[in-house]
Amino acid sequence: MKFCHKCNRELGFESRVLRSERCHWCDADLHACKNCKFWDANAHNECREIGTALIRDREAANHCGSFEFLEGDRGDLNAEANAAKKKLDDLFKL
Repeated sequence: MKFCHKCNRELGFESRVLRSERCHWCDADLHACKNCKFWDANAHNECREIGTALIRDREAANHCGSFEFLEGDRGDLNAEANAAKKKLDDLFKL
């Protein structure tokens, strides 16, 4: 499943996202960093992919060649990360 970064609604497509495509719910750009699986606010240039250019507006359409639409929603990723952190904390409890 693919979700819009802005309205978090499910998008009904399975094909590659073109630069000009927009969310039919909120009209946000879809080929944007915040919809990419490599976007990470804590990473260098906010991207986990090596060698990408700095993109100032993470919600605007861009020409990044590394763009891959995130499958699922970022909440799923946060839940996974939180579960992993909890396991790590539990490992070091005395």
